[in-house]
Amino acid sequence: MKGWDLLVDRGDLRRTTLAPSDSDVALGEGEALLEVESFALTANNVTYGAVGDQIGYWKFFPAPEGQGRIPVWGFARVVRSNAADAPVGLRLFGYWPMSSHTVARLEKRPSGYVEVSAHRAELPPTYNAYQEAPPADDDDWRSLLRPLFMTSFLLDDLIGDAVPKTLVLSSASSKTAMGLAWLARKRGVRVVGLTSPAHVEMLQRTGLYDQVLTYDAIGELKAAAPAAYVDFAGRSAVNLDVHRTLGDGLASSIVVGVTHWDAPRGTPAALAGPTPAFFFAPDRIRQRMKDWGAAELDARFRAALTDFIAGNAWLTLKSHVGPEALQALYADVVEGRVKPDEGHIVRPG
Repeated sequence: MKGWDLLVDRGDLRRTTLAPSDSDVALGEGEALLEVESFALTANNVTYGAVGDQIGYWKFFPAPEGQGRIPVWGFARVVRSNAADAPVGLRLFGYWPMSSHTVARLEKRPSGYVEVSAHRAELPPTYNAYQEAPPADDDDWRSLLRPLFMTSFLLDDLIGDAVPKTLVLSSASSKTAMGLAWLARKRGVRVVGLTSPAHVEMLQRTGLYDQVLTYDAIGELKAAAPAAYVDFAGRSAVNLDVHRTLGDGLASSIVVGVTHWDAPRGTPAALAGPTPAFFFAPDRIRQRMKDWGAAELDARFRAALTDFIAGNAWLTLKSHVGPEALQALYADVVEGRVKPDEGHIVRPG
């Protein structure tokens, strides 16, 4: 097919369709056609689909009724342009669909490029920002870890406001949880990871956690107070068990993701301890940009990311080429079949 989109059934994230798209589409004034070069695919992207209606993730890249284009992070290059600010050859890092091509309305600003299409005007500005990106040796690492580790970095920053003695993380095999564990331990916090039996041994090998427990062993959890709990799984039964086990020793409870997207979600009515607070990374970014300035925020993040990559040789990259390979990889991600110590990079063509 000349161009293509991987469309996801919004009612059942397991169902996908490879649909042809028109890479010769006529461009309106101010529009550019970009060819997607590469992007990372992780459980975080499935979360975008799981909460797509609540937060608006389905709105970024319009799709036929009942279907959606799940966003991913990576690189794309302008191949045709009717936009003064977006010349042919311009290469950008940012938020793209799982597609071979996409049309964007790009404007250059002092801090980079902004997608100014009308349908994106009310969406979080973090996702509408794009950075010029000449090819670099660490491009694949940037695709994989820039969004995930940024959330880890911001969570660690939030937790630093009142450093707990113990930090408990659900979905401990998610890369965002592993990044947070690494940062928190550098602060001297004891970190406990909750995971499925299949991931216990691997997580223990990474050295990121002081203790790793399976979900059915939460009752054995011992945590020095004050403790903080960060929920990446979005699984109500896990939340109930953690709150009940930690009781008054739990000082804060933060909800981040839904890696267990097909499990019952929500906050149990009789949840003990603090009321869970939802964490939305773009809100923290806006706050820290106000406090520190964009350059300082970027410098602090880049330093932390460089240290994380250098200090975690257990994490390896795997490449997938073409739409069929993407469709197969997406199925593995949705079903939780990918290994926590692997990062997956897709090259559309």
